[in-house]
Amino acid sequence: MTAAAAGGLAVSARPASAQRCPVTPPQRPKDPPVWMDMDQQELDDAYDNDVYAFNAKNVLERQRINNEIATAIVGKPMRAAYGQSEIEKLDIYKAKHANAPTMIFIHGGSWRSGRSADFAVYAEPFVKAGVNFVAVDFDSVRETNGDLFPMVDQCRRAVAWVYRNASAFGGNADAMYLCSRSSGSHLASCVVITEWEKQGLPLNILKGAVFGSGMYDLKPVRLSARSKFVKFTDEMEQQLSAFRHIDKIHTPLVLGVGSLETPEFQRQARDFAAALQTAGKPVKLIVATGYNHYEVGETIGNPYAVLGRAAMDMIGLNKF
Repeated sequence: MTAAAAGGLAVSARPASAQRCPVTPPQRPKDPPVWMDMDQQELDDAYDNDVYAFNAKNVLERQRINNEIATAIVGKPMRAAYGQSEIEKLDIYKAKHANAPTMIFIHGGSWRSGRSADFAVYAEPFVKAGVNFVAVDFDSVRETNGDLFPMVDQCRRAVAWVYRNASAFGGNADAMYLCSRSSGSHLASCVVITEWEKQGLPLNILKGAVFGSGMYDLKPVRLSARSKFVKFTDEMEQQLSAFRHIDKIHTPLVLGVGSLETPEFQRQARDFAAALQTAGKPVKLIVATGYNHYEVGETIGNPYAVLGRAAMDMIGLNKF
């Protein structure tokens, strides 16, 4: 893993090729910088993926259609509760054989949208490869009044539930993995810094995780327009920035980001990977050439593309 990490980081040292839409923004006077060399408008744009993805609506629409097709193929999932509230449930797409590995998925959506039912399209290749796929439902910041802590808590409890109940749906508790995208990767990064030992659970509860296009330090995010719908606090910024708690990570990580993503999403992935490597943590950085934010996420449902291939490799399914 160390050699792979070094190779990934070498790729990441290249200048970012983020692609705006339009490529040349309207001329305007530059205001004083608020983060690095970016003024407020530039920083806001750097955390607005639509500014750097001209085809966002097209990708999301084809995902919706493909999700309908996948649902018809794999069937409705087993629905299980990991908590007391109505939203606190899991969609479990079961593999055909018992004691199978389990991939847990945490969705994105700027912390504001998304439901587990939207991701049968990601589940299909895993189920066909003999892996249980578990999609987590959780509140959005609309329901939590802008607070990320309840969402992180839900994701942590969901993972703990899967571990404790794996045998009930044909899973192997000692072969659990995690994948995510966008704001879901922020939540997933908070999952891997969980102090599991305080719950009587193993530190290596997750044998590996693949994060696509995530945010791992909330400071610049807090300074951006996302603060209009997330009520950031000093405690939230500190406790929910995985970059600041690398010592608590006991899970090998793969970080994926597209070369056409925003400069900040690219920097977040590069900096987190570099910090993990410096700390001696197993990490691999994948820069997906020619992919924007939405296209990177789409590859989770493709075992021959960026995140899907990384996840299959991590589980050991791509061996000849």
